[in-house]
Amino acid sequence: MVKLIVGLKGTGKTKTLIANVNEAINVSKGSVVCLEKGDKLRYDIKYQARLIDVNEYDIMDAHGLQGFVAGLYASNSDITHLYIDSALKIVGNDIDAFASFVDTVNAWAEKWNCEVLMTSSIKEEDLPESLKKYL
Repeated sequence: MVKLIVGLKGTGKTKTLIANVNEAINVSKGSVVCLEKGDKLRYDIKYQARLIDVNEYDIMDAHGLQGFVAGLYASNSDITHLYIDSALKIVGNDIDAFASFVDTVNAWAEKWNCEVLMTSSIKEEDLPESLKKYL
């Protein structure tokens, strides 16, 4: 299942994500993966989690991120928790493509029995109606 954490910059989204990643490490019987844009989480995420900077893979849109997530799971079906920081920014701030991406990942998460948490810098009231169910 997918959960979104949204809000403008400075509202504590990333701190919440960090706490969730570090807690998942303690309870997961599989792999914990965290995707970020840049390397700002390097010192906050415990080393047991796989931390990936999507900039290193030239991911610039929702299609690229979707393929990357599919590839992660294809190479490691033991992923129990997936975290994506600044997901909307990673997909180039294309809200329609982001909504489609979230729906696809939600279907995969249910199929794979994987918890997915994403943060995005957008006001809750600016979210499309289709994404509000993930809050």
